[in-house]
Amino acid sequence: MHNKQASLTRTVSIWFALFLILTFPIVAAAFSPQLQWRDAVYVTAGFAGIIALCLLFVQPLLIGGYLPALSPMSERRLHRWVGGGLVCAVIVHVAGLWITSPPDVLDALMLASPTPFSIWGVIAMWAVFVTAILAVYKKRLKLKPRSWRMGHTALAAVIIIGSVVHALLIEGTMEILSKTILCALVFIIGGWVIIRRFV
Repeated sequence: MHNKQASLTRTVSIWFALFLILTFPIVAAAFSPQLQWRDAVYVTAGFAGIIALCLLFVQPLLIGGYLPALSPMSERRLHRWVGGGLVCAVIVHVAGLWITSPPDVLDALMLASPTPFSIWGVIAMWAVFVTAILAVYKKRLKLKPRSWRMGHTALAAVIIIGSVVHALLIEGTMEILSKTILCALVFIIGGWVIIRRFV
């Protein structure tokens, strides 16, 4: 009985901690002075970027099996759904910025932007899209399981590094403390899972 209570307490604590980690940056950003006098498109694009970073934190937790009360099958299914959500969030983020300032986005896509955070963001974006394409056409490409795993993991490393550097360099919607904490968690957890998979 004691073991069951301890297990339940641990499960609830982990899920509650995850809830706080994911909601804290979003709530903090909602009170950001950077949002004053901004139009709805810019705000939507900014929050889409925050959501994308939050989803990026969830992905290694799922693939590493760190979220309790989930079966391996459920973890893989959620990993795919969260990956799809990540792609959608990135598209909304970039599309919103394009509507707000097409020249800046065009410079970023051409890797000609004078702001380094834009280049890191574009690198992460293309890595996200390539990962999604490989996942969708995995069977048609007939990749060996080991080749698929190594390629997927390498792309994940690019996404994590690009996204974290992009978020830390940019002064935008996110509040500094919550952004720093979330980026650190994404880097540490994501890096740990990647190292485990490669080793």
